[in-house]
Amino acid sequence: MDPITLLTFFVLSVFVGFEVVSKVSSTLHTPLMSGANAIHGIILVGAIIVAGRAEEPVLLVVALIAVLLATVNLVGGFVVTDRMLEMFGGRKRAASATDTEEAR
Repeated sequence: MDPITLLTFFVLSVFVGFEVVSKVSSTLHTPLMSGANAIHGIILVGAIIVAGRAEEPVLLVVALIAVLLATVNLVGGFVVTDRMLEMFGGRKRAASATDTEEAR
C-alpha cells in the first residue's frame, strides 16, 4: 500500500480509538482493561511477525520499537488490572488476617 493510505488508516484508527475509550464510564474500566490485555497480546504477536519479515533496516527498527511499546503496554495493563483487583479483595484479606490473629 502507498504511504498516504497507511497514514489515512493510522489517523482514522487514532480518532476511532480516542472516541471509543473516552466514552467508557469509569466503572467499566477494570473489565475492559482485562479484555484490552488480550487485544494487546495480539498486537504484540503482530509486531513480532512484522519484525521477523522486515527486510529494510528502517522497517526493522520501527518494528522493534513497536514490539517494545506493545510489550510495555501489555505488561502495564496486567499490572494495572492486578492493582485494581487488589483494591476489591483488600478488605477480605485484611479481615481474614485480623480474624486469624484474634483466634490465636
